[in-house]
Amino acid sequence: MNDIALDRRMLSAVTPRQAVQVAVKVWFILATVGHWLFLAYILAVFYPPVAEHGIRALQGSHLPGGFVEGDTLGNLASIGHVLLAAIVIGGGPLQLVPAVRTRFPSFHRWLGRSYLLAAVTSAGFGLYMTWTRSPLGDLISKIGITTDGVLIIVFAALAVYHAAARRIAEHRRWALRLFMVASAVWFFRVGLMGWVLLTGGVGIDWEPFTGPFLYVLGFAQYLLPLAMLEWYFHCQRGSSTGNQMAFIGTLSLLSVYMGLGIFTATTGMWLPRM
Repeated sequence: MNDIALDRRMLSAVTPRQAVQVAVKVWFILATVGHWLFLAYILAVFYPPVAEHGIRALQGSHLPGGFVEGDTLGNLASIGHVLLAAIVIGGGPLQLVPAVRTRFPSFHRWLGRSYLLAAVTSAGFGLYMTWTRSPLGDLISKIGITTDGVLIIVFAALAVYHAAARRIAEHRRWALRLFMVASAVWFFRVGLMGWVLLTGGVGIDWEPFTGPFLYVLGFAQYLLPLAMLEWYFHCQRGSSTGNQMAFIGTLSLLSVYMGLGIFTATTGMWLPRM
């Protein structure tokens, strides 16, 4: 009985703000694992063939429009987009780990510079590919991708601007926003595979890769993470207990969905191709 009473007192001592932090940490750990599984896929599937055969290795790859004979600029954009994705997907979560920032400040700064450069360059390549050679999707799909690419460039510029002005708190907020939009390619895959697992692919026309769900996901892949991030900032500033509990419940549901998507993407897409 005493142990039970002690456990209840310990639980009651946890404030809503602390519970918010726990929910965010659980989400971040899960997202980091998912990012690094995707990183393993990129490194295993694309890097060895490119190292051995050069840009022609993208011919017949799983990258839509990866190699087009005679299109030098487009081929360079394709290979640059893929290879730089390793820095964006692998370095993003690592850049947000507080222990890395405090214990290895020089590494944090150089990784941050590499991440910013890779994210902006990859976004530029992605925009070029979207409007010149992407065989999938339609105008709505391209607008969704383009909006994400523009946000990556803008958020990166704002993160650099505030860092240069030594406004570290603002810099970190914009860096977090950049992480959300730069990881949209990962959110898209996880969101897609989670939906396929739960519904079998309702709202998806696979041949042209269009449909109501894909239209929603094309914008939700970055707008939803951004919305949750802004909600988290509001909770940090000291919102009501009800608002914090609503945030915890929403993030917990999204974390479960994300976990299902990570599992399905890993077992259904990434591992079979590695």
